[in-house]
Amino acid sequence: MRQAKSPPTATGQRRAAAKAKPRKKAPSVDNPGRVLKRSRYTRAETYAIFQRFHTDNPEPKGELDYVNAYTLLVAVVLSAQATDVGVNRATRHLFQIADTPEKMLALGEDKVREEIRTIGLYKNKAKNVILLSEQLVRDHGGEVPEEREALENLPGVGRKTANVVLNIFFGHPTIAVDTHLFRLGNRIGIAPGKTPLDVEKAMEKAVPQEFALHAHHWLILHGRYICKARKPECRRCVIYDLCKSPEKEHYDAVPEIALRTKALAEKGATA
Repeated sequence: MRQAKSPPTATGQRRAAAKAKPRKKAPSVDNPGRVLKRSRYTRAETYAIFQRFHTDNPEPKGELDYVNAYTLLVAVVLSAQATDVGVNRATRHLFQIADTPEKMLALGEDKVREEIRTIGLYKNKAKNVILLSEQLVRDHGGEVPEEREALENLPGVGRKTANVVLNIFFGHPTIAVDTHLFRLGNRIGIAPGKTPLDVEKAMEKAVPQEFALHAHHWLILHGRYICKARKPECRRCVIYDLCKSPEKEHYDAVPEIALRTKALAEKGATA
């Protein structure tokens, strides 16, 4: 006599439904999907999110290696459509022999191309590095300008690159919207927008002033390592209990989340 199967549990039913239902594509610059008109969060909820990020990582750092404003600028230009790890590998020797625009010009485009050939689009990037170095020497005395307009006038430098340099080196509370930050702005609904500029402006309004300097670092790192495009790692998310994303994975009991978020909340309350 065959034994009757036990009815599926509620957790099992949810997991089966999640497997059967195709996962939506994560928002991207090319395909933002349906964009919200406003944030899903109140000001108090947004504050709690950034307070949680701050408590978890008070001094977040960018992952590009550099030695001065010029090498940071070059590294960010080279990082377009490339990983920070790959850029760091390619610039390790380059920045030892050319850490100023004058030295880079003396090196020449052919040598720069050879140094960065492991990076995508290296030929065009080498050309831009030489052109922006020429312009820095000619128009700015070899120094990297602190003004957004002057930075964006440099070859190969767009708004995102300018924002990174202004934020990391000069300490301006700018929001550099890369693919990760754009995805988070729309996926969790904290700063929705159809374009990177839309997300940047929405984020500037949403982020509490005391967290503005590090906001884009927290979000980029969160998008890179936790809220990934293909499969968000909700079990490791420090804002799991605060997140309102419809893509959020739901669990009956996740001790690692519960314990960590409780500890962070208590730490933030006593800070």
